[in-house]
Amino acid sequence: MTDIAALLGSDADNLLGHTCQGVHRDSLHLPGPDFIDRVMAASDRSPAVLRNLQAFFNHGRLAGTGYLSLLPVDQGIEHSAGASFAPNPLYFDPANIVELALEGGCNGVASTLGVLSSVARRYAHRIPMMLKLNHNETLSYPAIYDQTLFAEVEQAHDMGCVAVGATIYFGSHESRRQIMEISEAFERAHQLGMVTVLWAYLRNPAFKQDGSDYHVAADLTSQANHLAATLKADIVKQKLPENNGGYRAVGFGHTHDKVYDELTTDHPIDLARYQVANCFMGRAGLINSGGGSKGHSDLGEAVRTAVINKRAGGMGLISGRKAFQKPMAEGVELLHAIQDVYLDNRVTVA
Repeated sequence: MTDIAALLGSDADNLLGHTCQGVHRDSLHLPGPDFIDRVMAASDRSPAVLRNLQAFFNHGRLAGTGYLSLLPVDQGIEHSAGASFAPNPLYFDPANIVELALEGGCNGVASTLGVLSSVARRYAHRIPMMLKLNHNETLSYPAIYDQTLFAEVEQAHDMGCVAVGATIYFGSHESRRQIMEISEAFERAHQLGMVTVLWAYLRNPAFKQDGSDYHVAADLTSQANHLAATLKADIVKQKLPENNGGYRAVGFGHTHDKVYDELTTDHPIDLARYQVANCFMGRAGLINSGGGSKGHSDLGEAVRTAVINKRAGGMGLISGRKAFQKPMAEGVELLHAIQDVYLDNRVTVA
């Protein structure tokens, strides 16, 4: 097992010993082996959706825990194939993306229409697959920041995917159209028995104020989570919060003093706990993203993010670049280290 405390270093006591006071753990619907029976069975999700969600929960090293470790590789579109795969050209071949998820013990793999369709007959029965429906491609010039549908829900169903994923840039000028598109896509996915996962990201230049980037503010990202759950996302993907007070700094929208005075503190677990609270108190599982690769610090950062997510009441981690932008053996080691956090009973919900 990974030495979690050693990787956390000087943050170990602060992260492993913290107790949340603002939103108590007893008010949450926490992940667990019985999550579908205890939480999801009360919803309107069909038996087919519940079965496919259970397929995620039953696969990989975290099988039977109610936690998820997912490998997402859509960066060939989102960041360009060169920027994404030149550090390790092995992953220009879609088969190796799926092999990394298998070797890494992941619950599932998420990727693009082209990647998954090119190897679906070989892997659809071996690992749960999620088709990412829309992307912000970066070949357009001047650059635009919008999510465009690259695939139809039926294509995901026909190739054997158990889930579909999509991104909405909440706060952007295009967000209302994206909300309508993804609402319709998620409804169709549920009709076909597939799980829905929303990348609930923020995008607006005004969210950067006085040197601070409030795209990762707890209050703004949490509202994006609430909108994602409202769109019937079964799982919400969100960046780990790094600050708070976005509403106040930007000077827009609606908030309440208790958000900052009682429900949150500046502790990273309290900020992530507020994200979980806005996922209908955990009825929609929160998975935090692993972020970009920085090299030697990736392992420690991945474990730190997993500890914060788990202790906040989240459902797991979805980490891509930190794993695939290095030799496969090192990527597997990193994925296993993330999973070890969720397998370690000593890392409890705060």
